[in-house]
Amino acid sequence: MIPWLASDQPFPPVHRALREPNGLLAAGADLSLHRLLDAYRHGIFPWYSEGEPVLWWSPDPRMVLVPGEIAISRSLRKRLRRRTYEIRTDTCFSDVMRACAEPREDQAGTWITAEIVAAYSALHAAGMAHSVEAWAQGELVGGLYGVAIGRMFYGESMFMRATDASKVALAHLARQLERWSFGLIDCQMETAHLASLGAAQMCRKDFLLRLTELVNYPTPTGHWRFDDDLFD
Repeated sequence: MIPWLASDQPFPPVHRALREPNGLLAAGADLSLHRLLDAYRHGIFPWYSEGEPVLWWSPDPRMVLVPGEIAISRSLRKRLRRRTYEIRTDTCFSDVMRACAEPREDQAGTWITAEIVAAYSALHAAGMAHSVEAWAQGELVGGLYGVAIGRMFYGESMFMRATDASKVALAHLARQLERWSFGLIDCQMETAHLASLGAAQMCRKDFLLRLTELVNYPTPTGHWRFDDDLFD
């Protein structure tokens, strides 16, 4: 059994998360700014479908990407050098979220509900959630969004409407975070796609130790701006 959280009730210790389904920790509470930031600081994130209560997770192991260890294929490197896509940051955060929520061939539905979009848009307005966007001929063709606390970035979702657009956005994010001395990009759950880009599993104990260090750096707020020479 997992606890049902009241609005003012703290999260249980993450070691109490279920093994099956992997990482399910608690249900209930809300998606307030305070609740979300407290969750991320403790290695917890919300993930649930329309019609379900808010479900909170802390899986073991955890999929993570070290910014300086992103795997860039030869074809992707060529695309980066050719500047096939224009990369912008924080210019249309909610549009990126809605694009991430669009139906996909391998998914029956989406967890990015209107409630989630509103909650993370509030985080963005507070300067703590960010979007990285790939543009072509004035059209948004790919991107990703996530939350930044200290020197930790929590990736939430990504999308593409043109070849490699989301990979280009992720490559720019990783290169910039490396320059800013960020330690980890949290990818949450394992996928073959993330593994192909250099992400790897980390046990929850080690993840939490690293997390505790990284989130205690100062957190710059406001819109991000990436360097222009990331792939020169």
